[in-house]
Amino acid sequence: MREPLAIKMRPTKIDEIIGQKHLVSKDKPIYNFVKNKTIFSMILYGNPGIGKTSIATAISNEVDMKYRFFNAVTNDKKDLTVIIEEAKMYDGIILILDEIHRLNKDKQDILLPHLESGLITLIGLTTSNPYHKINPAIRSRCSIFELKDLTIDEIIEGLERAVKSPYLEGIKISKENIKRIAKLCSSDLRSAYNLLELCYYSSSDKKIDQKVIENINSKPVFNSDKDETNHYDLLSAFQKSIRGSDVNAALYYLGRLIKQEDLDSIYRRMTVIAYEDIGLAAPMMGVKVEAAINACERVGLPEARIILAKTIVEMTLSPKSNSAYAAYAKAEQDINDTNYPIPETIRIDSTIYKYPHDYLGSYVKQQYMPDELKDRKYFKAKLTSKYEKELNDIYEKIEKINKTS
Repeated sequence: MREPLAIKMRPTKIDEIIGQKHLVSKDKPIYNFVKNKTIFSMILYGNPGIGKTSIATAISNEVDMKYRFFNAVTNDKKDLTVIIEEAKMYDGIILILDEIHRLNKDKQDILLPHLESGLITLIGLTTSNPYHKINPAIRSRCSIFELKDLTIDEIIEGLERAVKSPYLEGIKISKENIKRIAKLCSSDLRSAYNLLELCYYSSSDKKIDQKVIENINSKPVFNSDKDETNHYDLLSAFQKSIRGSDVNAALYYLGRLIKQEDLDSIYRRMTVIAYEDIGLAAPMMGVKVEAAINACERVGLPEARIILAKTIVEMTLSPKSNSAYAAYAKAEQDINDTNYPIPETIRIDSTIYKYPHDYLGSYVKQQYMPDELKDRKYFKAKLTSKYEKELNDIYEKIEKINKTS
């Protein structure tokens, strides 16, 4: 069986890990676990190809414990039972559990007692947010660490290691083309290794130039400016054009993002704009954007550009209001600076709480804010739409009631 380059390049020690400095650099949590030869059950989550399996393997190698891999989807209960029996023989084992968010109840029931006793030390791997997708019983027994996306420089570091390794003997590739591969693979180091290996074996003389790369991956690399702050400048220009109601500029920057096939960035920015910039002026825009994203995911490119263009025109020409965002920003300042006690009127054991539904209009005067902030006002309507004006009328009516003795 031929082992892929990505497997051959997998780190065996913590100091070989690329990226994730917040976890594996000196005096960071995982570094210290390894240094102290002590490992705890944990869940590592983040996007594909950024080092979850590498970190799990490196930890296991360095703490000198037996470890086994288990996939929550492809491995069955019998496989898990065999691992547990091995753990009893070795007086403990590390279980590297891939796709842990998909572990069904039967397997969980088998695993939990041994996780509780310490016989099994779990390192769960997932691309999903564990706070939403993983069973609380497992989650409560694990530390949770989020891995960050790798930068272009970190992907380049990994590719340069591979070029110098014995696995690509005689390879010839310029720094410029290493960088080209890194850009094509975004933050996914595994994908970068795979592309490098494909290019290596598709070249008759082991020389990888731009043409060889494009023959394997024809997706173009676009640069927006010479100093390569392009990506975030482009996204900024896209959002600011929509916020400023310049429909022509918004479509132009949308087109440049589509050329990069960076749909995920487009989706994220559209969602933010719907709630930050359009907000209460057109409250259904968030729903429309979500529907557009789902439609784009269903049809893919090139047809997705039609859906995106229609939605961007509507967003750009929509009335705008950042009143909710601005109100929260003001509240956040107080949250960061203070931790005032909750007033007695709305504590869980309150005996003086007034149930609003028992009163006319479902509103009754009582104190909700802490004493120190009871006169603080965060919300100020923009009045850019009929809907927000109606909300403001309700707000002013409530404020008037609050001012009466």
